[in-house]
Amino acid sequence: MDRIAILMPGDMGHGVGRALGAHGHEVITCLAGRSERTGGLAAAAGMRDAGSLEAVVGEADLILSILPPDSALAQAQAVAAAMGATGARPTYVDCNAVSPMTARTVGAVIAEAGAPFIDCGIIGLAPGKGAKPTRFHVSGPDTSPMEALAGEGIAVFPMGPEIGRASALKMVYAGLTKGTMTLHTAMLVAAHQLGVWDELIGEYENSQQAALAAMRNRVARIPADAGRWIGEMEEIAATLASVGVTPGFHDGAAEIYRVLARTPFAEETRETMDMERTIDQAIPVYARYLKGGET
Repeated sequence: MDRIAILMPGDMGHGVGRALGAHGHEVITCLAGRSERTGGLAAAAGMRDAGSLEAVVGEADLILSILPPDSALAQAQAVAAAMGATGARPTYVDCNAVSPMTARTVGAVIAEAGAPFIDCGIIGLAPGKGAKPTRFHVSGPDTSPMEALAGEGIAVFPMGPEIGRASALKMVYAGLTKGTMTLHTAMLVAAHQLGVWDELIGEYENSQQAALAAMRNRVARIPADAGRWIGEMEEIAATLASVGVTPGFHDGAAEIYRVLARTPFAEETRETMDMERTIDQAIPVYARYLKGGET
């Protein structure tokens, strides 16, 4: 695994690329059609732009797909086409927040192209941003290419040969973490709309200090990620529905992220977001963009 491709170097992808590069791997990507910000992140991580998807497939020993979940299948189809064009068959790892059903669909596309496939769920902050290593949970017939990367800025946990298990874990984990953020946001917006903001915050300070601290720490900065998380909530909803659990919670969570993605704050990135903005400042703005509000 001397040469590893990251598709694409966003917030998580460039962090993974930097960690792997620091441990001696050559890390490549394809910046064709990508934004200036993505190019900057790739450069900061020391990645080399191979120039085209066919070049990436032809050069890489291992490809990590790390991008918003609603792009996961299209990315796999594009890589499969590049495999057909080049004859190269590197191992393809889908690291996206997708349902087990989507993971199996992606796996089938890669299998039809003749390449090995690994299902992967990433949990935690990007490498270098948290106190704990980023956790890569992996499943599939042969997860050894990913296991070989353990300790290189990431922790790797094999989950057996069944494709979909790693994605299932990611779904039920993110369903709590990112789902809870939307519940916090919904209650705060509702309190603002109902005119009981001060009373609710006072009661939270009295009896729900941990929840209020989480709200103050995160809710005002969610819009920067909201657009990417709509699809993730939809994948979680589909996952729950597949086993008879109501998808309603996360259909609602997706709607909250749609509201936040319409606000001016959604134009921010991880690098430019206002870290000083408070929930007192953010919630009235969110309320203006509820259904039927500003567009």
